[in-house]
Amino acid sequence: MARTSDAARAATTTLHGAARAVPTKLHGAAQAVRRAAEHPGRERDLAAQALKAAFAAWLSWAIVGWWLHAPMAFVAPWVAILLVESTVYQSVAHALQQLAAIAAGTIMATELVLLMHNRMGAMGLVLPLVVLLSSWWRLGRQGIYTATGALFVLTDTHVGWTTSGARIAEAAFGATVGIAVNALIRPPVYLRDARASLRAAARETAEILEQPAGRLVDGQWDEDDAKAWHQQALRIQHRVEECRSAVGWSRESLWGNVRRRALEPSSPAGDDEDALVVLEYAAVHTAELTRTLVEAAAADRQSRWAGLPLIHGYADFLAQAARVMRLSGQSDAERDDDEALRQAAREMRATVDDLRRQMLDTVLGEPELGEPEEASAYGALLLQAQRLAWHLDAAAREDSARGQV
Repeated sequence: MARTSDAARAATTTLHGAARAVPTKLHGAAQAVRRAAEHPGRERDLAAQALKAAFAAWLSWAIVGWWLHAPMAFVAPWVAILLVESTVYQSVAHALQQLAAIAAGTIMATELVLLMHNRMGAMGLVLPLVVLLSSWWRLGRQGIYTATGALFVLTDTHVGWTTSGARIAEAAFGATVGIAVNALIRPPVYLRDARASLRAAARETAEILEQPAGRLVDGQWDEDDAKAWHQQALRIQHRVEECRSAVGWSRESLWGNVRRRALEPSSPAGDDEDALVVLEYAAVHTAELTRTLVEAAAADRQSRWAGLPLIHGYADFLAQAARVMRLSGQSDAERDDDEALRQAAREMRATVDDLRRQMLDTVLGEPELGEPEEASAYGALLLQAQRLAWHLDAAAREDSARGQV
């Protein structure tokens, strides 16, 4: 009795929790609908793809089922709705794989049923074969349709080459409709997603560079602070991977896209790839820089560093590098002109040159700081500064050159 009571209470708690979650879910759905209606974004893209898939299925059925009265008319809308993919390229590639899988399964099952005159025996032989074939890497995720095509034959009341040929033809027609709808009606493009990811990652990198810039001079930072900066820098590398995926989607979405000519002059995909390369270098050097600060904090160097002109200059460099990252992450509309980016890059480069000169003066002029460990710490900071400055400066000059063309 106690167990029944506990189960009832648990079920009641679960139902109350689900009931409380319903308004939140409905509010989230309403917000998504509002965003889709108000401005371009992921929600509008998803809604457009859903409407296109529904239209492709309706059109396929209208022709094959309603007009032609094909015997297996449902195959055409079924394939059409599946092939309104995220990109035109994927629609074509998956269509070829899916048709190959359906044809292979259909032909194998038809052949065995007609040879054996025993449906159950044919099923026992053909299903293991088509399941094995479905794992062939060339068929990709569409390999499962090998077994699906075979089951359509094995469970049909009438098996013959005419019926099987009609089924493959209907699948080919549905694939053609799905590809045509996806390619000709608002073909999907993901340039916006890639640039949003790159700008967000650039802003985060700038924020990470700004944090130690404001703390190095006063010496009020410790190993925990340095470790927190380093963990943030490592997370940027994960963001770089997300950006790489977004840029890949952006590039793929232009393949076979009728909107490519209109989009490429104003939004060349190569710009995104160049920005990704710069972001990769910035992420790597920022991680190395923060690791050096962790090692310095572990050796309790921050109090000695606070009064050094070298560290003051290094703090200035970090602030200037952060400004370059912020400006390079802005769109042309957000950035008034390229002169601000060029000026920030020049200031950063000049600061690094000063740091190189101060390095020798600091090590030679302060005997107690000229120890090998201290010198190696300064050298590591300077090395990361030079590498980061070189990549950011080169990117800024390329960005400005493109803006002047």
